[in-house]
Amino acid sequence: MNKSSFLCPGPLGRREFLKFGSLALGGGGISNLLARRAAAKEAGQSLQDTSVIFLWLPGGPPHMETYDMKPDAPSEYRGEFRPIPTAIPGLDVCEHLPLHAKVADRFSLIRSISHTFAGHGDGMKHLLTGREPGTPEDFVTIHPMVGSMVSKCRENVRRGVPNYVTVTDPGREGIDVYGFGSAYLEPSTLPFIFAGDPSNPKFEVPNLAPLAQIAGRMPARLDLLGGLDRCRDATLQMASMSAAREKALELLQSTTAHKAFDISGESANLRERYGMHAWGQRCLLARRLVEHGASFVTMVLENPYQSGLPVDKEGVYNWDSHAVNCHMFNDLRNRLPIYDKCVSALIEDLYERGLDKKVLLVVTGEFGRTPRIENQVGTQTGVKQPGRDHWPSAMSVLISGGGLRMGQVVGSTNSKGECPKDRPLRPTDLWATVFQHLGIDWNNTSFPDFSGRPLSILPSGEPIRELV
Repeated sequence: MNKSSFLCPGPLGRREFLKFGSLALGGGGISNLLARRAAAKEAGQSLQDTSVIFLWLPGGPPHMETYDMKPDAPSEYRGEFRPIPTAIPGLDVCEHLPLHAKVADRFSLIRSISHTFAGHGDGMKHLLTGREPGTPEDFVTIHPMVGSMVSKCRENVRRGVPNYVTVTDPGREGIDVYGFGSAYLEPSTLPFIFAGDPSNPKFEVPNLAPLAQIAGRMPARLDLLGGLDRCRDATLQMASMSAAREKALELLQSTTAHKAFDISGESANLRERYGMHAWGQRCLLARRLVEHGASFVTMVLENPYQSGLPVDKEGVYNWDSHAVNCHMFNDLRNRLPIYDKCVSALIEDLYERGLDKKVLLVVTGEFGRTPRIENQVGTQTGVKQPGRDHWPSAMSVLISGGGLRMGQVVGSTNSKGECPKDRPLRPTDLWATVFQHLGIDWNNTSFPDFSGRPLSILPSGEPIRELV
């Protein structure tokens, strides 16, 4: 058949399209796609050669066992751990973060960010979008996660790797697990997301190369897809699928992507420095991805009990350290050394490679933990054990690189770690700082919501002046 006379196929052709489309970054359609693209055309015109690595700690890490310790507080507040000094006066960290202490001049701590949403669903959605979460009982966003906003603003950037990548644990790669949805932005702004442990010798990135059994059929499928694109009655949904398919094709054919995702070429010494653990090798992979042009890379550091570390009945899968979930201090004795190693190695590596101005590292969960320790019977242990509950009124965020001012503490909490004392900040201030680093005009960029009403990329917020 002559390609110029290709007509819209019936259901069989559509199934063939969807079969290939499963490789796309996203999927599904969204109404008013073309109108949205036109309306957001101006977004991100001042983009810079910059990127962000976002280390996501779901469940809510305890600020008083990591970056905001209160050694003079009563025992029911201060807990079992003690702070250790760093080279930066006033910037102390937990005794189980000794490698952090050695690189304290290369990161800053924000101790005064807070919000009001104490559930995991609403806390994650608010932290990740900067807006009211809508329906707190689930993780489906009604506003786009900041990574999708960046992806939209940089949709015309083509560097051979996906603009927006997320790596997580097996079984946790669903977009709605953490509130990573694109909401009223098209599915093509969703991350290239996959699960895996890069420390495993058998690790491979799914959908990075054509499977052997379909490689021979690629030319025919490309012809078919081209014909679909030329259908006179193509719908807006098909336009969305086309955009996602275009990204998938680029990835399949990109030698840059293959190189960026292949960490096997890194030296054994460097890999050991990060730690031969899922968290460590994800952080190393993040550095490779931004080095090769990715704009926003999210690495989920959730479950430490993998890569050879046996499951501890006193531990918990994520950072949700309720007493019923875990013996918080024993869990952290397992968790913090792995975390300390991978975060400090990533900071050092970015600086040593001269990427500290190009790349901004952000490390946070959705909130902190209750200042007062609770003691309850653990569901796994059957005995009373210590823990902390959800606490959005105080949390700590680590920032490194981005050409920002390092080696400082921004803000403080009161003597018991309950709420901001100095320089209270909101999540939107954090994201305004991130957008400024990326060259995205957060004041004048907007996207049409589900009803077509233009919404600014952030409802409020200013770059944190102490950092910029």
